[in-house]
Amino acid sequence: MFKITILYTILAVIGTIFVAFIVGTFIPGIERKYIQARIQQRVGPPVTSIGIMAPIKFAFKENVEINSPAPGIYKALPVVCFIVVLVIMLLLIPKVYVAGVLTSVIAIIGLLKVEEICYVLMGALSKSIMSSSLPFPDIVKGGLHLDSERSFIEDISSNRAFRLIAFGSFPLYLALIIPVIKVKSIYLSDIVAYQVAHGPILFSAAGIVAAIVFFIGYMILLNEYPFAILKTKADVIEGPYMEYASKYRGLVYLTRGFLMFVLGAIFSVLFLGMPPYLLSWKILVNIAVALIFPIIMGILSAFSPVFTNKQFYPVVIGTSLLGILAIVLTLL
Repeated sequence: MFKITILYTILAVIGTIFVAFIVGTFIPGIERKYIQARIQQRVGPPVTSIGIMAPIKFAFKENVEINSPAPGIYKALPVVCFIVVLVIMLLLIPKVYVAGVLTSVIAIIGLLKVEEICYVLMGALSKSIMSSSLPFPDIVKGGLHLDSERSFIEDISSNRAFRLIAFGSFPLYLALIIPVIKVKSIYLSDIVAYQVAHGPILFSAAGIVAAIVFFIGYMILLNEYPFAILKTKADVIEGPYMEYASKYRGLVYLTRGFLMFVLGAIFSVLFLGMPPYLLSWKILVNIAVALIFPIIMGILSAFSPVFTNKQFYPVVIGTSLLGILAIVLTLL
């Protein structure tokens, strides 16, 4: 009987991850097709184009020889990103809370940081085909022109990724600390139990402010307009993804949609007290949040230009101050 229960739980956990992954494949298409395209009065891509058909198409394309000093590591980084997002999703499921410190806000923040660092490494390890064979020095804005070394388009992307890690994602992590301060525990199980007993943290002054901060950090972490400084097409084309092709680019598409669901699930756990689990009705709330966030993001992105540093830093600072305000309200 015990073995059957364990097997039943394992299947339910796998089923939860599978549902999250499937929903995640539709989220980018819904955002682009029904939100951005409608607002901008264009047809837009099919809903299945970005998250389903594009990865399938790329899986059958021929790979290219990576122009990188460490091609093996460069190719492995999309895989690392996907695994990190997968592990975060696993840790959010209540049946896994027995893992102790691994199912804590600190662990979630640490894994998100690993996902961010991958973009810095992608840029640092890629020597773009757009500039490596030029017979004259690069004149890309911000490039280095020393006799002993040359600059590459991807160097700009790597520097921008570092800025996002150092400054851009700070609001998101401030928001994640609010439930910890409120409950006085870093463990997801305690945060969920507190909200079951006292109601969602979202329905408080500090929770509302923290939710706003979380959403802005959500957009920054996803590098969505107006915070799309990581891969601004005007000068760095596709940013750290420049040389990924075939199955690697397909995995990048899958990871982005999956991450959108997982970030929504993090919000559901920390601010609503509703962790994702296939055998609970609460997973419907997770799906709803995972869809609502991209819808709002799509509306804002459709009307937004790309922020330069002059706009990016003040917004990040202002949002961070809102996060500090939420902390003060929580302490009060």
